[in-house]
Amino acid sequence: MKKLLQAIEASLTATEAAREALQEILRRGADTGIFFAGVRGRGGMSSDLTREDREFLRALSIRPDR
Repeated sequence: MKKLLQAIEASLTATEAAREALQEILRRGADTGIFFAGVRGRGGMSSDLTREDREFLRALSIRPDR
């Protein structure tokens, strides 16, 4: 249980660090185009954002354009 809690704490710390780094990049005026990659399915690639994509962007304080 102790290792699990340590892993969760490390994950939360890394998430916060990633959020802060991304916000700094955006403050400096970087291009905000983000592409998601995954395994190609039978239907081919789609550039549409999924519900999970939108949720991820909101967690990083980025408003999806679509």
